[in-house]
Amino acid sequence: MKKIPSFTIDHNRLLRGVYVSRRDVTPSGDVITTFDVRMTEPNRQPALSPEALHALEHLAATYLRNNPEWKERIVYWGPMGCCTGNYLIIQGELESSDIVTLLRDTMKFVAEFDGEIPGATPRDCGNYSFMDLEAARKAARTYLDEVLTVITPDNLVYPQ
Repeated sequence: MKKIPSFTIDHNRLLRGVYVSRRDVTPSGDVITTFDVRMTEPNRQPALSPEALHALEHLAATYLRNNPEWKERIVYWGPMGCCTGNYLIIQGELESSDIVTLLRDTMKFVAEFDGEIPGATPRDCGNYSFMDLEAARKAARTYLDEVLTVITPDNLVYPQ
């Protein structure tokens, strides 16, 4: 079986950052871009806890789907199985640099969030108590301060 492209990235050299993971064209001709929002360095830094990623998923998805400029183009936000980041899928042929400001705003929202996590009720979520708001806030703040505010080309293009 052919190896999928995301498994061909050298994760030993991958930095925290924002990467175009893939672009697809829908049957109707729309381009959608999948971004790799890498929050920890794979195999070198501790992965995020599943509870932190779950809280971050609820908060980031809520923010993105309510963002006045982007909400109509947001397709999906969700955690990576390896717990080192998230995928963001947006309608349009975009580059990583096109969404840095959006991600800064998203991570600021998560880092400063105080209150009940949206959708964290038994009615709204299949595992509503499996969340760690403080860990999500800390992860968002670290990613914002250490990556997104000082972003370089090395954090925007997959290593060769």
